[in-house]
Amino acid sequence: MGQTPKKMVSPAIERNMQFRACLLTLNALALLHPLPAADQKGGVIRLFNGKNLQGFDTFLEKQGENKDPDKVFQVHNGMLHISGAEYGYVITKEEYSNYHLRAAFTWGEATHPPRPGMARDSGILFHVAGPNQIWPTSIEFQMIEGGTGDIILVGSTTTAARDGITKTRARFDRRNKSPLPDRQLYVAGYRDPKMEYENPHGQWNVLDLFADGESFKYLVNGKAANEATGSNLTRGKILFQSEGAEVFFRNLELQPLRK
Repeated sequence: MGQTPKKMVSPAIERNMQFRACLLTLNALALLHPLPAADQKGGVIRLFNGKNLQGFDTFLEKQGENKDPDKVFQVHNGMLHISGAEYGYVITKEEYSNYHLRAAFTWGEATHPPRPGMARDSGILFHVAGPNQIWPTSIEFQMIEGGTGDIILVGSTTTAARDGITKTRARFDRRNKSPLPDRQLYVAGYRDPKMEYENPHGQWNVLDLFADGESFKYLVNGKAANEATGSNLTRGKILFQSEGAEVFFRNLELQPLRK
């Protein structure tokens, strides 16, 4: 028998077939390596999609990475709900630099050991470097009743300067902060008697972090709370703490700063 003649394919059809194959390959790559959701108009990166923890890993002091049998971290009603029952955090898989981060948070009711009944505590750590641990090398946007807006330099080598004074592994209190009261008065619901930056308990608060090269600045509900320069950390992951208090986050959005 003679060979069956091959069917001729027009160049247009061949190009269309190649295009479809390319699309299938790109879709497969996107499923394997999903990118953070982004607003195509403004370039806003939505770190948290309000549905699940896609784009994050979890770490707990007793459980380690991505093990959360007690559901310290849950997602519901568009919110990231952190129970605070164990020290740990959710941390971005990606690293970032030169950005404006905006986050909304509100405190829950529960407090847990080793801080039962004390002023509610959490925080956003950025420029995170090194292995997961309690707590990794980073800079903290402190969230604590009566002191939200403090800067904490986390780790033995983390350095920054404010008002011409350079410090390592230290704290810069937010502007206009009152001295801390005695421990028996520093309880859940504590408010700074001099100037309180947070909204009343049960209301949402908005935090703005501007990380611009070696400098960074904090705003709490639109009020300038703190700033520093000369940081030796300029890039890294971003994490949201579980530190003994129930807290809710939503609208975690990052806007790259233009140079």
